[in-house]
Amino acid sequence: MTNDDLDNQINQPVSEDWHSREEPTVKERNLTANPGDKIADKPQSIEEKAQQVAVDVPDITGDWIKVPTYFVVEYPDGKKKALHHVKDAEEISDVIRQARMDEHGNRIWW
Repeated sequence: MTNDDLDNQINQPVSEDWHSREEPTVKERNLTANPGDKIADKPQSIEEKAQQVAVDVPDITGDWIKVPTYFVVEYPDGKKKALHHVKDAEEISDVIRQARMDEHGNRIWW
């Protein structure tokens, strides 16, 4: 091509092929809608997990929504377990179903 041909060439934006990109896509990187949904690669203590927040934003009504990444449950034998709000949702539901209230309105879990 001559310089005149290059000057007259129309350059339109087009999507690049997946194999020509240097960076992986969001799907390829296994990203989630909420960064707090991601489970850490390295093991964490229950205390570290208890501090993580998955969602901390206002909703459409303006109410502030804060969802912990892990719900820490203490079982009757004293054992504590951190349940991930997405991965362990069914187990969290089971724990909530077992909750009871005493005569003072305090929640009794077992």
